[in-house]
Amino acid sequence: MFPIRDHNPSGRTPYVVYALILLNVGIFLSYQPIMGDNFRLAQFFQDWALLPGEVTEGRKLHGLVTSMFLHGGWMHLFGNMLFLWIFGDNLEDEMGHVGFLTFYLLSGLGADFAQISADPDSQVPMVGASGAIAGVMGGYLLLFPKAKVDILLILIIIFRIFTVPAWIMLGVWFALQVFNGVAVDTAGGGVAHWAHAGGFIVGAVLAIPVWLKRGGTAYWYQTHGHPPHPEAKYKLSQSSIPRVRRKRR
Repeated sequence: MFPIRDHNPSGRTPYVVYALILLNVGIFLSYQPIMGDNFRLAQFFQDWALLPGEVTEGRKLHGLVTSMFLHGGWMHLFGNMLFLWIFGDNLEDEMGHVGFLTFYLLSGLGADFAQISADPDSQVPMVGASGAIAGVMGGYLLLFPKAKVDILLILIIIFRIFTVPAWIMLGVWFALQVFNGVAVDTAGGGVAHWAHAGGFIVGAVLAIPVWLKRGGTAYWYQTHGHPPHPEAKYKLSQSSIPRVRRKRR
């Protein structure tokens, strides 16, 4: 299940979102020459990624921030930037450029500490913007729970686009992070699910002042959870991509 867009246009140019995407892509490209060298790549991540065990001992604290701009591969980078592109512009619209950047970084730090709390002695490098972006998703859920989101659902050989309320898509995503944090991370799954869940919660909490400024529950009653402006319309909403069936021999 992949979100491909929302129906929630922003009222201002999301310069911070653009800058974050360019920065993440640029940094990723900068260490492409060592991606095929496992020793040099491991050393690079040891120097710049988040190492919970080191932070617990008061060392390599810079990794709390630098890790947010590192990625382990193209799909890791693409997935994070897609989520940031879809959900980030609306929060930047509501918070302003400086406010959103502060929110993003604080969400990332919250995600870092959630993962450290879950495994304080780990020496496994943690990289990725997903903790900060999870915070963006948490804030989005608080402000626009019923905004329409188009998701691409892939079931083996069936591809279909569905339009669902944000609370369903984001709620399912959050539930999966918690479930996987319990069921997978304890067995060494390799994905920082607790960072995702922690970033999501921190982002929702940090967005509360914006929500209260808009009127709190009165804002929800006024908009019924939808964006406070006309929603975007797409020709491919609620449409199906032709199904490909296996031929019987």
